[in-house]
Amino acid sequence: MQAPDFSMEVQISFGHCDPAGIVFYPNYFRWFDRCFHSFLQKAAGGHRKLCRDLDAQGIGLMDVHAKFLSPALDGDLMTLELRLQEWGDKTLTLDYLGRIGDRHVVRGTELRGMFIRRDGRMRAGEMAPLRAALGLTAPV
Repeated sequence: MQAPDFSMEVQISFGHCDPAGIVFYPNYFRWFDRCFHSFLQKAAGGHRKLCRDLDAQGIGLMDVHAKFLSPALDGDLMTLELRLQEWGDKTLTLDYLGRIGDRHVVRGTELRGMFIRRDGRMRAGEMAPLRAALGLTAPV
């Protein structure tokens, strides 16, 4: 497995959990989003700056999936890893792995696009400018 492009820790607390004491699943999607935006902050000054620099409306979510592999509980410290998996012409696929120690608790995928306004309409923009702004080169 390739090394993560970014990772962050999530301290799981009682408020993240459902009545059964395990993480309430929508929190994983919130953490995926936070991980992506934290990556953008570190790599290029954040979402707002990138959008301003690239004349974009946003780098938004188009699709998201998750597999819940084992329960995470109040008091656990989860490491959430982000991998830039696939750059398309107008999309970026991100993979996430959440783990507690060596135990995998969640795997997720997001499909994101860069939205631009042209001719009075919102459209999918080319991803090459975002890739360049992040300092990443295209594969050979």
